Amino acid sequence: MTAVPERLRISTDPADIDVGFVHEFLSTRSGWAQGIPRDTVERSIAHSLCFAGRIGAEQVAFARVISDYATFANLVDVFVLPQYRACGYGKALMQAVLAHPQLQGLRRFTLATADAHGLYARFGFAAPRYPHTLMERYAPDIYRAG
Repeated sequence: MTAVPERLRISTDPADIDVGFVHEFLSTRSGWAQGIPRDTVERSIAHSLCFAGRIGAEQVAFARVISDYATFANLVDVFVLPQYRACGYGKALMQAVLAHPQLQGLRRFTLATADAHGLYARFGFAAPRYPHTLMERYAPDIYRAG
């Protein structure tokens, strides 16, 4: 575990991830994964490099990276509980993600955000240099379809 400001500890140990906490936040409070089933969250965590931010025994933050650990990574599901925001925890979480040994030397590191551009810009993220080369299949309501 890495100690960072104000008692926040960040860990990539799967045993430190409270899957119920992550599922509850994503499925009921996030703006991007409303209604996501718990088994989907479990599978996503099992196949990603995850970062749990804890204060004492309580998990208060989370981030997940999908990567081949050689050329590409995509940062997803980043959140800090509302009552712990504006304390530097988001910055600490990003520092831990970008410093992780398995995520060094990547050619491309992507993310999507609706409202945290300022945070990510501090860490070198910017709009795609060649947006015309990017494509996606996007189903924003997939977890609500039913």
